[in-house]
Amino acid sequence: MLRRLHWIVLRRLPGPFFGWLGTLMFLLLMQFLIRWLPEIAGKGIPVSVIVELIAYNLAYMVVLAVPMSVLLAALMAFGELAESQYYTVIKSTGISFGQIVWPALVVAALLMGGMLYFNNVMLPEANHRARQLWSDIRGKRPGFELRPGIFYEDMEDYSILVQDRPPGTNKLIDVTIYDYTQGRDRQAVIKAERGVIESSAGGARLTLTLRNGEMHRPLPPDANNQSERYERLTFDRHRIRFTLSNVVFRRSESEETARSTRTMRTPRLLDTLDSLKTERDARYQTLYERTQDELSPSVADSAAADTSAPAPVAPAHPSSYLALADLDADARRSVVSPAVQRARSAQSAIQNIRRDTEWQTRRIRSYQVEFYKKFSIALACLIFMVVGAPLGLALRRGGLATIGAVALGIFMLYWITLVQGEKLSERGFFPPWLGMWIANLLMSGAGLWLILYVVLDLGATPPLRRRLWEWLRSLRS
Repeated sequence: MLRRLHWIVLRRLPGPFFGWLGTLMFLLLMQFLIRWLPEIAGKGIPVSVIVELIAYNLAYMVVLAVPMSVLLAALMAFGELAESQYYTVIKSTGISFGQIVWPALVVAALLMGGMLYFNNVMLPEANHRARQLWSDIRGKRPGFELRPGIFYEDMEDYSILVQDRPPGTNKLIDVTIYDYTQGRDRQAVIKAERGVIESSAGGARLTLTLRNGEMHRPLPPDANNQSERYERLTFDRHRIRFTLSNVVFRRSESEETARSTRTMRTPRLLDTLDSLKTERDARYQTLYERTQDELSPSVADSAAADTSAPAPVAPAHPSSYLALADLDADARRSVVSPAVQRARSAQSAIQNIRRDTEWQTRRIRSYQVEFYKKFSIALACLIFMVVGAPLGLALRRGGLATIGAVALGIFMLYWITLVQGEKLSERGFFPPWLGMWIANLLMSGAGLWLILYVVLDLGATPPLRRRLWEWLRSLRS
């Protein structure tokens, strides 16, 4: 009986899970393309590179889609179980809620283990490669394309204007070139009736051959005449070569860019975190020692003093202020000015060390937040099954729209809590572990309440609710 029941439960989970997983991945992918595709378009990026970029970004989409798919699958599977009266019949035989739901919890635990591996190994590497590929794409300028009547200004030293260009040819008509190779304040102007442009080295080098033109360029002053000179040259043929290294898309090596918190695997993340803590502790010790030295210099002076030296003579005045009062203005200034300068220098040094220490502490918090987030999001698969199973039984009849709305509301509440916990933890309002686990704790509490609701059958005992209401009314009267 139980084996058949478990098979019924397990059979109802894969269909909704993979169906919603595909739907959510499609929606997230469309959102990604709508947002970022305009930035890629017009740069001549190969299709294979775009596909690779999308594949890398699918990693973070999986992190979002899998927990929500678990929640939706649990709601639909157990909701269907309740709607078909299976649950009523099963409950009448004395089978408990735990005996029904534990196979689904095992499946959720396996998914949690897979997400743990994914978040700690695959996701950081995908984030790193996506970030690096984005950097390569953004560093590439749009392809060399001369449009009639529009200046081409994507080269550092040249601006090119073409009045006409016959379609499908490399011929140019009425060409104007501004040459900035000698500086913006000494630009040369080249005009030609026509020209031909040719590319080589995969588009990295261009050769522009001009016909029937003239060149206007300033000349530096000579020894006899300090005023600027002007030169006009005519030519039948003039050739200019351009280098367009930033127009051709080039891939950088995998380890050329530094890794951030979201691109580090867990072992490297922990090693970096330990190094940061050691460095911060050293800064704290430096700050303490510097403060002690500046606030009590006499301690350091006495420690370094020669013990064989005679004892100092007691000052004539018990107060240094009274001693300064006996000095004239110049002598007082010669004593006070170095002391003030030293105090200001010490204050500046201490503040710099304190700011460095605070910045190091913020970095440590960000690394701790990322560490706990890898585990908290993976655990959400199990927690959403704990929430979805009793909630599906409690909803009984709701339909797809109701289930979708409930799941979306729960997931939005979870994600908003997680994001806000992350921000507050990085700012120091919460400990990193609490900021990353508060969403799971909230959902766990909701899941336990729903389990009690289903196990105790609170929804089917109106007399209990009525007695509570009457009791509250009696208290008010």
